[in-house]
Amino acid sequence: MKNHILILVENLPVPFDRRVWQEAQALREAGYEVSVICPKGRGHDKNYEVINGVHIYRHPLKEAVSAAGYFVEYFTALIHQFHLSLRVRRRQKIDVIQACNPPDLLFLVALFHKLLFGTYFVFDHHDLSPELYVSKFGRKDLFYKLLGFFERQTFRLADASIATNETFRDIAVARGGMPPDRVVVVKSYPEASRFKPAAADESVVAAGKHLIGYIGIMGKQDGVETLVRAIAEILHVRKRDDINCLIIGDGPELNRLKTMTAELGLGRHLQFTGYLSGPRLLSHLSAFDVGIIPDPPGELNDKLSMNKVFEYMMLGLPIVQFNLRQATREAAGAALVVHEHSPEALADGILALIDDPERRRQMGELGRTVAEREFRWTGEAGRYLDAYGYLFSRRPNDIEERHYSTS
Repeated sequence: MKNHILILVENLPVPFDRRVWQEAQALREAGYEVSVICPKGRGHDKNYEVINGVHIYRHPLKEAVSAAGYFVEYFTALIHQFHLSLRVRRRQKIDVIQACNPPDLLFLVALFHKLLFGTYFVFDHHDLSPELYVSKFGRKDLFYKLLGFFERQTFRLADASIATNETFRDIAVARGGMPPDRVVVVKSYPEASRFKPAAADESVVAAGKHLIGYIGIMGKQDGVETLVRAIAEILHVRKRDDINCLIIGDGPELNRLKTMTAELGLGRHLQFTGYLSGPRLLSHLSAFDVGIIPDPPGELNDKLSMNKVFEYMMLGLPIVQFNLRQATREAAGAALVVHEHSPEALADGILALIDDPERRRQMGELGRTVAEREFRWTGEAGRYLDAYGYLFSRRPNDIEERHYSTS
């Protein structure tokens, strides 16, 4: 009988969540049965469907904007995920539950299955929930302390932890008390065969204009407001009308950013596309001259591996970003690092690259070379599967006993 893995995701739908979808596909190709529980959204609104052999169960989710609202959101999602996990178990025995944070409350679902059925628990550590809270709300109060408590309990329950980079691995060991041999680094590289330069979408290319752009979620901690204000600086203060900006993605800040764009009189110089995927996404990204990472420096962003760093580099795009420790390390010479966090300084960085096409070319080529050499999802998938192989090799007889006890 094939081992069955249930993946829990609260903040993004699948297959929109690229990392989770790649993990699910890697498991399927390795012979595991895979189910996913996730929210609806981004065009994925069916309660249940099977895609490429992966069983996907979805629940409604209303994104919160306040501290109290986040706990209401997380509690409601927890109820949905627990209920759906029972539905999954009725369909098929569950050998492992893999929980992808945020939030760090999903260990409660795994705890139920672990106590009653002996199910293994794997923690896929995507975000630093305590630091994320500080980034959004600027305080370390009772909620912050609770998040730290939930994080510790998650690590305590986990049979293995998947870290997105070496910094997260160190946190799992030092802050979470995980044994080093039970923490595996799996980076979120795109699949190279599916993420490569394409013909630029002519609808976003204007004659005589340079196009800069951003791709990603638009929350407060993502700093897209700084990019909008940098475009206003370039247009109204620097009197440069030869630069347009395209923002791809969505998130809780999208409507406010659109209103700000109108109030700043940016007009056709800044456009929002909403969520894009597949060939259309690649054709829009391939029209960029420069990729922007406006995320502000801080306890959270300094530690994150950002998907857009990998994506820009794989497409050969030079990057302008603030001084983010992890992103700077991963981008290497493909990024121009702006050390002052302000719209004016970001505008300076953008103009410096736009006005130096040779530098842009060299940086883009360097990024593409590094990506082709190092950004290989196949290698990451191998490490990910090794973690599962090690997990199942520890108590092979116990797996058979769990199959029998849940029949």
